[in-house]
Amino acid sequence: MMGRYILPWFGGGPAVWTGCLLFFQTCLLAGYAYAHWLGSSSNVRWQVRVHVALLAASLLFLPIAPRADLWKMGSASDPLIRILILLTLTVGGPYALLSSTAPLLQRWFTLGESKKSPWRLYALSNFGSFLALLSYPFAIEPFLRLRTQGWIWSAAYVLFAAACVFAAWRVRATPSPEALAGGEVNPAARPGVVTVLFWLGLSACGSIVLVATTNQISEDIAVSPFLWVAALAIYLLTFVLAFESDRIYRRTLFAIAAGIAAPVACMLQAASIGLSLRLQLALYLLAEFVICMLCNGELARSRPSPRYLTAFYLTIAAGGALGGAFVALLAPRVFTEFSEYPIGLAGACLAGFLGWLRTGALSQWTSRNLAVRLPLMALLIGGLTAIVATATGGKQGAVASVRNFYGILRVKERTDHNGPFRELLHGRIRHGMEYLETPKRDWPTSYYGPHSGVAIALNALDQPRRRIAVVGLGTGTLAAWGRAGDTFRFYDINPDVEPIARSWFWFLRDSQARIEVVLGDARVQLGRELASGQSQDFDLIAVDAFSGDSIPMHLLTAECADIYRRRLAPGGVLALHISNRVLNLDPVARGMALYLGWTAVQIISADDTETGESSSRWVLITPNAGFLERAGLSQQSSAWSNRPPITWTDDFASLWQVLKF
Repeated sequence: MMGRYILPWFGGGPAVWTGCLLFFQTCLLAGYAYAHWLGSSSNVRWQVRVHVALLAASLLFLPIAPRADLWKMGSASDPLIRILILLTLTVGGPYALLSSTAPLLQRWFTLGESKKSPWRLYALSNFGSFLALLSYPFAIEPFLRLRTQGWIWSAAYVLFAAACVFAAWRVRATPSPEALAGGEVNPAARPGVVTVLFWLGLSACGSIVLVATTNQISEDIAVSPFLWVAALAIYLLTFVLAFESDRIYRRTLFAIAAGIAAPVACMLQAASIGLSLRLQLALYLLAEFVICMLCNGELARSRPSPRYLTAFYLTIAAGGALGGAFVALLAPRVFTEFSEYPIGLAGACLAGFLGWLRTGALSQWTSRNLAVRLPLMALLIGGLTAIVATATGGKQGAVASVRNFYGILRVKERTDHNGPFRELLHGRIRHGMEYLETPKRDWPTSYYGPHSGVAIALNALDQPRRRIAVVGLGTGTLAAWGRAGDTFRFYDINPDVEPIARSWFWFLRDSQARIEVVLGDARVQLGRELASGQSQDFDLIAVDAFSGDSIPMHLLTAECADIYRRRLAPGGVLALHISNRVLNLDPVARGMALYLGWTAVQIISADDTETGESSSRWVLITPNAGFLERAGLSQQSSAWSNRPPITWTDDFASLWQVLKF
């Protein structure tokens, strides 16, 4: 729910999800640390009083509803710190106490039921998270407004707090931990430093593989929240299976599987072009399952006496937070590629290898015990292969590569029958291409060629000194349509796009129009300019931010439509580029037109190898029906899909409604 709140405010990319994961992992660590500190007290009544008081104080955070006007990004700087502060001040208190519930109540359970194992409760807790995660995008988001979700969650939290108070009241008369420990015949030994570091490493490797898999899927397959949920669901499922029963984690089987999965995943990362997207997705998720099952299975095998339960959970949380911080904070600043992925695979395999050695497997290996030697060799080979992949990973054929909060941008050079050309790629999504030979380098190519809807609309705007706004810079291809006296103002949230467009492509430099580039979220910047008095100043607004699979939904809502209306000159045109592999956005475009009360036409163009055009789908929305007739757009328009119009708002929007099935 919190990710749904803030994704549109920070560009809608996978790094926003990664930032959310980092926050919740860190907050989980805080909750587990609190549970460990409180559960270690010898005075159970004092534990109860402190926890009840903090539960009451956490109600002050309710209802959960962050304010867009306070937190939306206005600049193009890395928003990670802003995201972490936002989440801390809105949901930090309730979530920290919520996260402390599992270890603290399990600790209290061991005081009253010392002969029963608490570990299945941990599996049950993760199973609840697993079910909630899977149900949200399908059973909650498509049917409830975001504000309603916040109120329901807040009400449920009040009920949760009341249940915790009841449980605390029942445990208040339980004997102290020291009194119970004094009755033990053979008190359990405290875990040593090596054991704690082993737990920390296993947890960190699992967390790295989770977040790195999310990044890798976004890069190679699709930037889709549904796939992010799938990766996190698999991670939670491995906790459920590992801690539910000792019979599920078969050490030999998963060691061999991990030794195979790690090299396969590294090869997939290096050369995935020839494989289908479905096969790639299956292999990435299968590798994640095997590796995380290895890490969490070893954690379950090495768990301590229930007396040290909270310390064990605290270490797991610390490892998870370290892994998340490594991927979200360190990796984008150190690596130009997703090197953290093979690093996580290598660490997991080598940690599993050490797990076997800690149980005396080395002596069995040297005695030629094949049942031990085979899984050990598999883990060692898997780890070493991933290390080699980390050291030899390159730019995947790119002549230039830049990585930041928003992902990796690559400039590649290729050749077709028109000659050599350069293209800008963000994962699998092309953001423009340009031929290198003159005069072909000034051809408007890809989605902006002569047959595209936006090109037809621009040619029909025959007045002098046209003012054009473009949301999404890419290579700046639309600047090729600029005439002397025109002004083209590009908006882009990624600060590295402009240097690439100006250094590696000629569209901006060769355009006859005056070129302006505004960095930052387009909706925020358009709104700020509107507040400063810039209204009705654009003849056409081209919104080209939806070719990826995690679209900035806030650019398609009714509230944003009001901004477009106020920025367009009388009779102006709003052009929406809705080409997308997995989403059918024409119902949303029609819903926006109905909200505005304007006329909409859809222009679909096909690939044209002679001009370097790519097939595109543009929707033109305007209050000036006469313009559409004069330009002949009504005759060139294509049929709409049979789905009914959808009007998204900032409070209610769901990708589930527009998925292509």
